[in-house]
Amino acid sequence: MRTVFKNKRISGILGILPENVSYFEDEVDNYTFPPKQTLRLKKLMGYESHRLAKKDSTASDFCKFGMQYLFDNQYISKDEIGAVVVVTLSPDYFLPQISNIIHGEFDLPQDVICMDIPQGCCGFLMGLMQSFFLLDYMDTGKKVVLCNAEVLSKKVSPKDRNDFPLIGDGASIAVIEHDSEAEDAFFSLSTDGTRREALKIPAGGFRLPSNAETAEYKDVGDGNLRALDHMHMDGTAVFSFVQEEVPGCIDDILSFAETDKEEIDYYLFHQPNKFMLQKLREKLNVPKEKFFDDLVTKYGNPSGVSIPLVITDNLADELKTEKNYKCCLSAFGSGLTWGALVMNLGHMEFCELKESNL
Repeated sequence: MRTVFKNKRISGILGILPENVSYFEDEVDNYTFPPKQTLRLKKLMGYESHRLAKKDSTASDFCKFGMQYLFDNQYISKDEIGAVVVVTLSPDYFLPQISNIIHGEFDLPQDVICMDIPQGCCGFLMGLMQSFFLLDYMDTGKKVVLCNAEVLSKKVSPKDRNDFPLIGDGASIAVIEHDSEAEDAFFSLSTDGTRREALKIPAGGFRLPSNAETAEYKDVGDGNLRALDHMHMDGTAVFSFVQEEVPGCIDDILSFAETDKEEIDYYLFHQPNKFMLQKLREKLNVPKEKFFDDLVTKYGNPSGVSIPLVITDNLADELKTEKNYKCCLSAFGSGLTWGALVMNLGHMEFCELKESNL
């Protein structure tokens, strides 16, 4: 899919992190491998620290924290909200949806559209796409509140050295609105479901409900221990997928947007791991100063929350100025799905990264 969105802008982004920091060095004894061997991965993979939500904290808690912060700081009013879109793989329940929880907690008007989207690595792009669509059918004064939230660390085995050091929890809230002066935003999205097994949580749905057997830790054959209730990424398959598909995707979106690579001020990408990002940057031939790859090192990989956290962690001051920055956003992963968006970012009313006690 390729399309152009007109008269849309992101007027603010709030990034939210749990306050709990877990360090890679402190986790090496969790694994069956010799600690010295495990520590060799620190520099190669970018393992340093990650943010983990508290045991009883859920995705909706992060969304409520963020919404309250927006209201308290008068970044948006209830009457301005036309829709609440939540993108997560970490629902509190099968029902009700988190968007309905937000609606009820803040007593939003009854004509506010509520929608949850179960999407992983491309979650922010998917959420923006849906938000842009909704704006075309809402009153011009109404705005969409896009919430991305993940507490996926609860679904990763702490005894799995391949997956656990990378995972991170967090959330973001973006406000999307009409802007008659906004430049066109160019969007593309692709999917290959034949490779869907590369990222998977086998148990917990109706196909294989969670039970005592699916919760049992087992050696999966490479020294890592995990259960069928845990998420796993086939690192080799995902690395190959990213190197094969993403460079062409970026070339295509830049051509579609009639934009040269040098005209992009910042490349804001999903954060699977530092090694994968460095190889991707080299293949794209993008200068280091335009390409951020340290989010996963500091906070972990928060799935679909990666891009807004990259933005709020690195560009908070720049994006609140009067200048517009031409940015290329790209995400790739579960599905397998990949996509890109070229649009201007700037003139934001707020762009902040906050810690929560969740």
